[in-house]
Amino acid sequence: MRKPIFDTIRAQRGKGFTAGEVKAIDALLDQLGIEKDEVAATPAVTEPVPATPAEADTVGLDNPKAFFDSVREGKVLGSALKPDQVRGLQAVLAAAKEAGWPLSFTAYALATACHETNGTMQPVREAYWLSEDWRRTNLRYYPFYGRGYVQLTWKANYERVNRELGLGGRLNDNLDLAMAPDIAAKIMVKGMQEGWFCADRAGQRHTLARHLPTTGAANPAQFTSARRIINGTDKAGKIASEAIKFQAALQAGGW
Repeated sequence: MRKPIFDTIRAQRGKGFTAGEVKAIDALLDQLGIEKDEVAATPAVTEPVPATPAEADTVGLDNPKAFFDSVREGKVLGSALKPDQVRGLQAVLAAAKEAGWPLSFTAYALATACHETNGTMQPVREAYWLSEDWRRTNLRYYPFYGRGYVQLTWKANYERVNRELGLGGRLNDNLDLAMAPDIAAKIMVKGMQEGWFCADRAGQRHTLARHLPTTGAANPAQFTSARRIINGTDKAGKIASEAIKFQAALQAGGW
């Protein structure tokens, strides 16, 4: 009785289940009175999916004003925040809250977005300072070039995001949807958490949980190491220093 239910859920989400997810679904089906199969219906996990560190309703800013004041004082985005910068910060914070992220994860996502967007906190295109004709001529994966807070590239990755975020084909039809701040933030959050972007030579994915603590504050060395999630060691020290400032601002805001 239960195998078709698991199969349907697995087909919709595009991947298998962790042991904890199987247990939770089985518990719900027990409550609904659905009989167990003679052979346990436990689909294999197709890829590692790190557990969400916390529930969404247990994280977030208790004092948004204190957070934004601290960001201004730290001058990581300049001494005065522009409206687009505020909206970008809010988009990343909303996605991090929805994911139940701890302090260090959220700080590093903010620092990553700050660096990748040149401080605008608005999603950008790959080589945004050049023309679309340049991208068409020079990027072999055109039109699936980098977009967003982290540069999503290649057709397969766009298709994966469309599936993972449940966009129902909308991203496939309009690649620029990856430029919408809320979508771009969700791509960054889910991708950094699950290790979509980079792996080591052994094939092990670089995830936030691999580099940063799930409780408490991260130190500069940990934030420096976390750059491997996105792009090796490029500008790792600079981004780590920005993450330290964002972490302090999050602490001031009660995250």
